[in-house]
Amino acid sequence: MVWLLLALILLPIAELAVLIELGRQVGTRPTIGLVLGTGVIGAALAKSQGLAVLRRMAAQLDEGRVPAEGLLDGLLILIGGLLLATPGLMTDAAGFFLLVPWSRNLIKRKARAKIYDWVRRGTVYISIR
Repeated sequence: MVWLLLALILLPIAELAVLIELGRQVGTRPTIGLVLGTGVIGAALAKSQGLAVLRRMAAQLDEGRVPAEGLLDGLLILIGGLLLATPGLMTDAAGFFLLVPWSRNLIKRKARAKIYDWVRRGTVYISIR
């Protein structure tokens, strides 16, 4: 909880500092253009990646399989899209990182290991009904 509070306070301050410094170095218009450009490119990438995941999930459902991998991909793409919608260069970088398939696979691998660890320790119970 403390980490979330710190992130909600410190992240906007850091983003603002980066944008002010960038604006000072390259000018206001290029800085605004960069923020808008990353937003547009990010939205297009989020849409294409999201549609690709939906197609894979539909194919898995047609085969009678549970699309667990696709659900995690979809969640990461949603978070990446939200980060790109937030003005700022650091959140844009994090958003792009979540939208690129190879980096998403790194995160999924770590998340899967953490979830398995929680299940093994009894912290989380998974039930199929």
